[in-house]
Amino acid sequence: MTVKEVLAKLKSLGDEARRQHNIKAGAPENHFGVPLGDIRGIAKKIKTDHELGLELWKTANVEAQLLATLILKPKSLSADELDAMTRSTTCAQVAEWLNAYVVAQHPEKEALRGRWMKDKDRWAARAGWHLTAGGVNKGLEGLDLAALLDRIEGEMPKAQPEVQWTMNNTLIAIGVKDAGLRKRAIAIGEKIGLYKDWPVSKGCIIPYVPVCVPALVKRQG
Repeated sequence: MTVKEVLAKLKSLGDEARRQHNIKAGAPENHFGVPLGDIRGIAKKIKTDHELGLELWKTANVEAQLLATLILKPKSLSADELDAMTRSTTCAQVAEWLNAYVVAQHPEKEALRGRWMKDKDRWAARAGWHLTAGGVNKGLEGLDLAALLDRIEGEMPKAQPEVQWTMNNTLIAIGVKDAGLRKRAIAIGEKIGLYKDWPVSKGCIIPYVPVCVPALVKRQG
């Protein structure tokens, strides 16, 4: 498929009511309102097409970028190329997929994490904290969890919303994985109060740390 054909297909699957709802929630104008499941369906048919993925990303269309994250070859991207892509992310949903399906699979992700954790760009910082949360969950050696808590306590209240999300994920990960730091992690979450009133579907766990950490610990048994 060509970029033109893909965009036409995405447009045909779009829903204007969903698009307007997304815009009110903060999404950029450049998208069609396509359900995520339909995007996955297109990716399944295309499979892997790195060059097409690169071209789709350049359109800055939300659905095209989401599709790109599913058909790119992470190992075919240089660290600089991935850094540039990360900084050109259009919205949080695209960031989630890029970080999960491309960044997390890149061979130089740890070097990038080190750079991004010091970055002021919201999407780079979000990606850095995303990798850090994953590193905590996987027991990555070399992470100073107490120092991370210091940063989170001092920086998260004033961080940009896009960065707060993955910082909060890191706080949750520390609270769950390290019993010795759990009490402090929960106290920081309570002090900051982020996501305390976050709406969730029945059966889901709210991302408010004082609720989320004990629930996840209990779930793990």
